[in-house]
Amino acid sequence: MTSMYNRSLTSIADFTSDELTLVLNAAACLKRKPAQVSQLACGKTLAMLFEKPSLRTRVTFEVAMTQMGGHAIYLQPADIGLGTREPVKDVARNLSRWCQAIMARTFKHTTIVELAEYASIPVINALSDREHPCQALADFLTFMEYKSEVKGRKITFVGDGNNVAHSLMLLAAKIGVHFSLACPEGYTPAPDILKIAQEFGAANGAGITVGHDPIAMVKDADAVYTDVWTSMGQEAENAERLKVFPPFQLNARLLSYAKSDAIVMHCLPAHRGQEITEEVLEGAQSVVLDQAENRLHAQKAVLALAFGWTLA
Repeated sequence: MTSMYNRSLTSIADFTSDELTLVLNAAACLKRKPAQVSQLACGKTLAMLFEKPSLRTRVTFEVAMTQMGGHAIYLQPADIGLGTREPVKDVARNLSRWCQAIMARTFKHTTIVELAEYASIPVINALSDREHPCQALADFLTFMEYKSEVKGRKITFVGDGNNVAHSLMLLAAKIGVHFSLACPEGYTPAPDILKIAQEFGAANGAGITVGHDPIAMVKDADAVYTDVWTSMGQEAENAERLKVFPPFQLNARLLSYAKSDAIVMHCLPAHRGQEITEEVLEGAQSVVLDQAENRLHAQKAVLALAFGWTLA
């Protein structure tokens, strides 16, 4: 049986297809049977390290630990000063003496990697400039709920080849879901991540494509996903991005090229009138609030499995 005990989650690429399927099935189980949850983190403490502001990440991890009988400690940037007030490796080793897991939301992905290298407890990537694996797991839980068997279906991401797109394409490739990304030239995903995703996709029957024509990429999609045009840490690029990205707005016209029952996805927060219109975000095909809720269940699964829970 696949075991996730004491496993860190720094990148989707580090997990096998079976392990990722286990996490998704565990999340579905814990959502469906909340009575199983109450003691999964009894006596355990999660250290939550934040370099960026958050609504969904902070609340869902804290609620997850509370509902599982554990405790979460919120540590804001001024409390620690990762890599400035104190070296990352010292933070990791100290927290390992007191806590049973670390969740980190950072600017640099290297910070997550270093935390995991020096910690003796699981480290969970709650967002870095390279990946957002917890978001991708919640998204695929949502996709599964709406489309049942997802292998062979298609997700199209419209916008920047950013951290969310990276994790989504890696997860799609691992579990056999076709993934297309429509982005402006110069805003493609990291070449190494794209290469890894295409290799995984080839092994699992998933096509991973990148193009600059949103209509062509959206065609026959079962889900159309978008995200903000300017991520945190890219504020200096905002004016230029506002000039480049309007042709990639997710609006009713673009959505009409997807399948008629395609779902609309966004990780939130959304900038209405920029990457997505109010009409589409609030429309009947939108599942964005289900995605937000499923952050809670996906993260419960990651934590519970790392703490030693096994899915019967």
